[in-house]
Amino acid sequence: MTDSNERQSGADGADNPEVDAVDAGHEELPADVVDEAERLTRLTRTTPDESEAQAHAQRRAELLEDHDFTARIRDDDGDDVLVLHPEEWHDKAEGVIRTDRIDDLSRAVEVPLEGTGDPDDWDVVDAHNRELVKQVRASHGDIHGDNATALADFVGNHYAKQIEAMTDEELSEFRTEYFVRNSWPSDEQRAVIDESIRLVYETAEEPMPDTQIR
Repeated sequence: MTDSNERQSGADGADNPEVDAVDAGHEELPADVVDEAERLTRLTRTTPDESEAQAHAQRRAELLEDHDFTARIRDDDGDDVLVLHPEEWHDKAEGVIRTDRIDDLSRAVEVPLEGTGDPDDWDVVDAHNRELVKQVRASHGDIHGDNATALADFVGNHYAKQIEAMTDEELSEFRTEYFVRNSWPSDEQRAVIDESIRLVYETAEEPMPDTQIR
């Protein structure tokens, strides 16, 4: 996700390495929790299906609740910033942050969600995956192209990553669950799905994850 040097600790956005929640080892909100909260936020913002987006938002809320934290999006001169802060700062009745409850600004963590050249930007990731789909379709026909499209839909909406970065568990989830239940494949597509997946990785010139699909 976002490189650690792009994260800011403190609700005021001050760059203070002495208190950075991620880089200085402050364990109130672990780095892996920040990464997952960012990933779920990006999925919430980009997933076209409203119910699926709400599910991602709920997962983020539950993740942060385990640490007594919550999340909000702040507009920073036109760029959105994910702010993770202690639940106690938030006045639920008024829907605002109560500044009188903020005891230490460094407890908050800020993650920029926008910015040119961000390698984790969903649009960049999706464009990469769609280009792979285009190449597969051009070289191997529409049936393999349609299967490649289903794979790109799955990995973009569920994991916001490039196809080549999928784990074997994620690829198996696509093959055994998403493909058969959500993509409405034809009999022709079902018959060649394993070959289609292989062709996607062959086109990307990357090895497949360690799965049973060969």
